[in-house]
Amino acid sequence: MSSVQVTREELERRTIRRGDFVSCNQAFIDCRTPGSDRKENYSMIGPGVTQSANQVVNLREAHGYNIGAAAMPNGITNNLHLHYTAEVFLCFRGEFLLRWGADGQEGELVLREGDIASIPTWIFRGFTNIGPDDGWLFTCLGHDDTGGIIWGPSVLREAGGHGLFLTEDNRLVDTVAGDEPPEDVELKRPMAQEDVEALPAFPVEKMRRRIAKPEDLEWSDRGLLGAVLPGGRAELALVIGFGMTEDRMQEPRIYNPHGHNIAWLRADPGEGMLAHRHAETQVLMVKDGEWEVTVNRHDEASVRLGPDDMVSIPRNAWRSVRNVSGDTANLLVINSGDGRVRLEWDDEVTKAAADAGVGVDHNGYLAPHHLIPRPVGR
Repeated sequence: MSSVQVTREELERRTIRRGDFVSCNQAFIDCRTPGSDRKENYSMIGPGVTQSANQVVNLREAHGYNIGAAAMPNGITNNLHLHYTAEVFLCFRGEFLLRWGADGQEGELVLREGDIASIPTWIFRGFTNIGPDDGWLFTCLGHDDTGGIIWGPSVLREAGGHGLFLTEDNRLVDTVAGDEPPEDVELKRPMAQEDVEALPAFPVEKMRRRIAKPEDLEWSDRGLLGAVLPGGRAELALVIGFGMTEDRMQEPRIYNPHGHNIAWLRADPGEGMLAHRHAETQVLMVKDGEWEVTVNRHDEASVRLGPDDMVSIPRNAWRSVRNVSGDTANLLVINSGDGRVRLEWDDEVTKAAADAGVGVDHNGYLAPHHLIPRPVGR
């Protein structure tokens, strides 16, 4: 694996702070619908499914997934729609009522701070802020090309009454603002009733299994080789996919392919992940505390991140992370791909772990070092 050197300028370019987020209140066709007209939509990494040409995207580079956010005052609703690729809600703050089904009556569940929900594809879903006005819901959408979304039939009809239409290639047409419907592409029509009725049902108890609440998490203090060493004693909790765990007994809450995997990393002050690299794109998102992320083995560059800040780490770049706050803190880790993420640890980490009696076996999991066969001469 050839190493990638990240300059300080490049690290800063790939760092997206809370103050860098730029909202768009005309990102979707329901932006004039009463009860949905005060939504703020954000696109941090990739354009996601925005339907506005004016949406600011902080980092457009393809990652294999898109990261955005929705913020809205209490009582404001994001209307029913469905996705072709995975949509994951990351509730960092507040309280949201999630509902689903063709008419939104099939089921309801509440998302609270720390909850992560993976909504099945081809299921109509919507949500309302039932908590404080500063609720914050990040989203992670599977794959680079999401295909856009399909709005519920009633949403399209009501938007048309406010002069808003959507083309088949997901462009928003605002006739009130003077837009003319394009001649080269048709406008979207509401989904036919027979197609709506053919959509799969999803009972509440099944949807609940796709939500990872803090009490559902299974933390491992042996999920990473570096966790046996001072400075690397972080715990890992898998949410979606097996990701980068090196604990052979650890299993994720949600298994099905998303195009990315998601896990929580938790560390006490001064602890984190020691130097390592891997071949997938990675985004680190701070839930709480303050974290220092360092890249490269030589000519190191570092950045400090606070709540809601995120940084994108390129494939094959060396990196380490450390909790530099005064309390135990949580960091969300998103890696591309549906398979396991195999870590390569810095030689010093590998040697120190071996001295502590721990190694990584040929299947990529932690095992007693003295039981792992090694090439002659090592």
